[in-house]
Amino acid sequence: MKKSLLILLSCLLLAVNVQADDRVKLPGKQDRCPVCGMFVAPYPDWTATILLKDGSQLFFDGAKDLYRYYLSLPNPQDKRGREAIAEIYLTDYYSTRLLPVGELLLVIGSDVYGPMGHEFVPIAGAEAASTFSRDHQGKQVLSFEQLTPALLEDN
Repeated sequence: MKKSLLILLSCLLLAVNVQADDRVKLPGKQDRCPVCGMFVAPYPDWTATILLKDGSQLFFDGAKDLYRYYLSLPNPQDKRGREAIAEIYLTDYYSTRLLPVGELLLVIGSDVYGPMGHEFVPIAGAEAASTFSRDHQGKQVLSFEQLTPALLEDN
């Protein structure tokens, strides 16, 4: 009985650790950020991704570059518009799991650096985001929808 219970608990823990959406893949060694050209895989704690309706994915080295790309759509290099986006995922700072952007808040202007310097830091939950902001001198806590182009220049 104990052995069966342990196996069941182990399976449940594994299920909880699976990515939020099994369509979302992690970047491969050759995947580059379409904004800055950096390889994304060496920075798994900062990975951001756009899942497109056609099943393809774009990978970014952080939420800030993903937002830059999002604002540029459609652009000369990528004729797709925002309507081609199925979902956006960012890596939660604390759990290091890719989560849907709607489940996260972004701490702007903190003293925590990502691969490209100052970063929009994704945090799951308002209380955790507030604590992180206080502990790391964050200037603002915003949802993805509240971001503005001016924030890219200021942070």
